[in-house]
Amino acid sequence: MSGAAMDWTWLWIPATLAAAAAQAGRNAVQRSLTETLGTLGATQVRFLFGFPFALLFLAVVYSIDGGPLPGINGEFLAFVIGGAVAQIAATALMLAAMRERSFVVVTAWTKTEPIQVAIFGFAVLGDPLSLTGVLAIVLATLGVVLMSSKGASATGKGSLRPALFGLVSGAFFALSAIGFRGAILVLDGGGFFLQSTWTLVWSLGIQSLILIVWMLLFNRALLIACMAAWRASIWGGLLGACASQGWFLGFALTAAANVRTLGLVEVLFAQILSRRIFAHTSSRRELLGIALIVIGVGILVAVAGR
Repeated sequence: MSGAAMDWTWLWIPATLAAAAAQAGRNAVQRSLTETLGTLGATQVRFLFGFPFALLFLAVVYSIDGGPLPGINGEFLAFVIGGAVAQIAATALMLAAMRERSFVVVTAWTKTEPIQVAIFGFAVLGDPLSLTGVLAIVLATLGVVLMSSKGASATGKGSLRPALFGLVSGAFFALSAIGFRGAILVLDGGGFFLQSTWTLVWSLGIQSLILIVWMLLFNRALLIACMAAWRASIWGGLLGACASQGWFLGFALTAAANVRTLGLVEVLFAQILSRRIFAHTSSRRELLGIALIVIGVGILVAVAGR
């Protein structure tokens, strides 16, 4: 599976599409769990119940790859720990926003992630932005404002909080993507499939450990409740592990920007789930906002890829 005799680069496309579909399903499971477990409990589900599946994936990939497990170094640990912590924060903020606004709209807010990566690159690294790139950012930002403006007029200042949570969640998702791709790239040994799965096991293991320790210290009742809800939680863990496997495989084969841009199809999957599961009908204003975000991000990444 090392790809020495064949170019496997194209595999990032089906892997990303599968990841987007699995993630939309996982988000739906997590959202339903927030009613009984709260935001932190639902956040823990994707990590604690996803970790055993990641170990299973690793066993299967390792048996097929046949090579030794990749070595661990300080750079790898720094990248994977940074990505793991950022993803915990991103997931918690996303679920908190979903408790106040519709599933599909919050998913769209988190999908401003590629735009925020471009802004961070300009502010921190001095990466240039063309006029077209700036226009794309403005267009996508307008989409976010358009989606949130109706709720703001109806319910007052409080309606801006889920929008802020969604945007900050997207920023942390961007940081986690950078961390995970960086971790995969610094590994030595094994093929891209083994490297991506090995990184997945480490990230889920670290995330599960962090949240378990936190709950043992501050909220043991929540940990017990999470374990008691295993019948529903195991599906969130399975879908979460499958989604992460797809994302990590994509990160191993191409730039994170490419993966996250194609991953915008998750907005469409979220729209379908929102209609079928949560009986939510998005307004024309929300649909237009989603369209503007998708178009804006698409233009931005197209310009960056030239």
